[in-house]
Amino acid sequence: MGLVKSIVKWARIKSPWLLHFNTGACNACDIEIIAALTPYYDIERFGIQLKASPRHADVLVCSGPVTRQVKDRLVRIYEQMPEPKFVIAMGTCACSGGAFQGCYNVLGGIDTVLPVTAYIPGCPASPAALIDGIVKLLRSLQGSAPVGPVTQQVPQMPENPEEEAEEPAETA
Repeated sequence: MGLVKSIVKWARIKSPWLLHFNTGACNACDIEIIAALTPYYDIERFGIQLKASPRHADVLVCSGPVTRQVKDRLVRIYEQMPEPKFVIAMGTCACSGGAFQGCYNVLGGIDTVLPVTAYIPGCPASPAALIDGIVKLLRSLQGSAPVGPVTQQVPQMPENPEEEAEEPAETA
């Protein structure tokens, strides 16, 4: 592999840029995607940035089922992304159609229109699951492991942070 190709591959792995596209969901997964950008999860510590232009994005994160109205727009956005491009289906609706499956205007999950690289199930899928999915995608780019199913582990926030602090040891 040439030096230029190895530098481009390194840059893609170390700093993937995401484009979020809601295809018509209830916005629960959208809130979780935005929550991944907050200081609690801080997805930017991995070099991941949310971009508004498909021409600058490496990964298309889709939430919601594909509807007849949005199908052509979704394909157009996918075609505007530079190669190599990856698609993540986030949430049950994006994976299979979810609660909207069988509706007159819903075609199904994202994979009915685009080739999906990683599926992140859940209703809604947590920010931790999104981070796990992106990390697995990056590992597959490195060639160390294929993209497998993403497990959703929701971190539990303590009710009272003071209770989580360790008690000082008693002296005799």
